[in-house]
Amino acid sequence: MSLRVAVAAPFRAAGDRRLAESSFVVALSLDRDWFSPDQAKRLVDVAASEGLLNREGEELVVSFNPEEVTVPDDFRPDESLLRERSTFERVLDACTDAGIDKQTAVAGINELQAEFAVTVEAAAIVFARRQGLDVDDAAADVLEEL
Repeated sequence: MSLRVAVAAPFRAAGDRRLAESSFVVALSLDRDWFSPDQAKRLVDVAASEGLLNREGEELVVSFNPEEVTVPDDFRPDESLLRERSTFERVLDACTDAGIDKQTAVAGINELQAEFAVTVEAAAIVFARRQGLDVDDAAADVLEEL
């Protein structure tokens, strides 16, 4: 399950796209018992670095519609969400979140990488865009690295 699901849950529960950072941390740590408060704060940092959250003073504003994200009853996020992911991992997650089989996505990305002799990140972005996915943030990150 993705970072997007973990981020969406507190906003869905509140019925709002804006939450005090402290309320977000409480929702993830005490209400849902998914993370410790420190881990929940780390999740805020990771989600902000990936463009899922924006900080506005003491508040967090979600950059996507949380109502469009399904949070399964048995969902329990993995602690691996707390580490910053590479551009490739973020794009691959966007593909799988859109319903594309992970193996299919990786095979398609590998084909594009070989065909165009580009980095795996660039190939992943091309693959995702061909699938109609918005990966502009990841594309900007790749361009910055050049």
